[in-house]
Amino acid sequence: MAEKHDPIVDTKVTDSDPGTPIGKGSINHAITEEDKAFSSRVTRKIDMRVVPMLCMLYLTAYLDRTNIGNAKLLGLEKELHMPSNGYNTAVWVFFLTFVLMEVPSNLLMTHSKIPPNWWLGVSMTLLGIVTMTQGFVKSPGPLYACRAIMGIFEGSLGPAAALMMGSYYRKMEFPLRYTCFTTSALVGASFSSFLAYAINFMDGVQGISSWRWIFILEGLFNICVALTTFFILPRFPAESTFLTPDEKAHLLERLAIERGDEAESLSGQPWLKYLLDWQTWLNIVVYFGADISAAAISQFSPTILSQLGWTANQANLRNVPIWLVGAVIALSCNLAAGKLKIRFPFILFGATLCTIGWTIQLAQVNPPGFRYFALYFIATGSFLQLPLLVSWLSANTVGRPKKAVAHALQIGFGNSANFVSANVFIKGQAPKYRTGFTTGLVVTVVGLCAACVLEAVLWRKNKGADDREENGEAETKMLGKDGMRFRYTL
Repeated sequence: MAEKHDPIVDTKVTDSDPGTPIGKGSINHAITEEDKAFSSRVTRKIDMRVVPMLCMLYLTAYLDRTNIGNAKLLGLEKELHMPSNGYNTAVWVFFLTFVLMEVPSNLLMTHSKIPPNWWLGVSMTLLGIVTMTQGFVKSPGPLYACRAIMGIFEGSLGPAAALMMGSYYRKMEFPLRYTCFTTSALVGASFSSFLAYAINFMDGVQGISSWRWIFILEGLFNICVALTTFFILPRFPAESTFLTPDEKAHLLERLAIERGDEAESLSGQPWLKYLLDWQTWLNIVVYFGADISAAAISQFSPTILSQLGWTANQANLRNVPIWLVGAVIALSCNLAAGKLKIRFPFILFGATLCTIGWTIQLAQVNPPGFRYFALYFIATGSFLQLPLLVSWLSANTVGRPKKAVAHALQIGFGNSANFVSANVFIKGQAPKYRTGFTTGLVVTVVGLCAACVLEAVLWRKNKGADDREENGEAETKMLGKDGMRFRYTL
């Protein structure tokens, strides 16, 4: 039988995250080395069950999402006799259903009795099947249908992962884990470009074109990964079975210390208030500004590289390091943000990198190597912002129902930047793509400004609460659940 440990309570304000609520009237308990070891063991156990599985799901899902850009270079448009805007259509129909699915998916997963492992396992398995189906289409229409269906299934993954991690991890623990999740997608995208290079040598095998093999093989890989979800991914903390009773009690206690008694039921919730929350929507504007860059890189970087004079294989190979460098820098910046317990300075840095990259592309700076280098700025700037924005919103949102709505809105509407990206890189404007580069620059600057406004508002609210506390006034505004002290993470 596992040794029983009392829940750990640490009430030292100086060690808490800026957005961490502190319990009123808690009793100070000395934390022994044994307590710390027990707490670390619980965290490691969660890490082994939650993070790797979600990362693998996102890697394969993102691989399936972005491989159409690689397939385009290998003859997809020509063989299917697609119209001039056919590729753009195949991109935006995916995100139409993707965005529409994200909010209801999270609400259903939260409210229904379907465990997360079954919900995501079924969705991702079906995603792999539809991805494979793209390899057998004979005309543009069925391809568009496959892309739309893929959006339905993949739309459940991003918000569900944010909700799962937000349910298991404290604010100081969340950024690193979610960054690992988003970084896995970047690794998947670079893997996709390398696979496209290798699979191109299969052109004609069994009478099948290489672009078709991309969809068939990568879809099969997705299915294999998704099937393991049923056995590895746990339920939400209160219903989990992979922890011992003592470990589960400790987990729930430490989450309650940070957040208060979070609302779990969907009945009687102020849904309209959640949907119209100013902080969520301002964060969405920032997210949209960052995602326009990520969308352009995922959908059009192979095309942009081919327009700079490289062959299809050369373009696919040169696309690999763009994703890998972005992944390394994004992970490093998010680690630093977690250590320093701040978000905004890194978000500002990322938005500035994107702005520089878009400016270089719009100015058509020569030689082509400069424009290739600018893609690194755009990719790195956007990749480091996206997980920070998710963790920023999570840190400043209390309650599972409100988190479910906030993350679904953020990722859903934020990802609608893909609609814009899919329609502004006009084939007839190649290789200058003036509309695409101008749009990327303008939207990025708007997102940067929105981040500055959000930071200023949160800082002002924290300062007002601090001033009231110093003056001995009763706090009525900046309170978490059960009247607990609360400060926004900046």
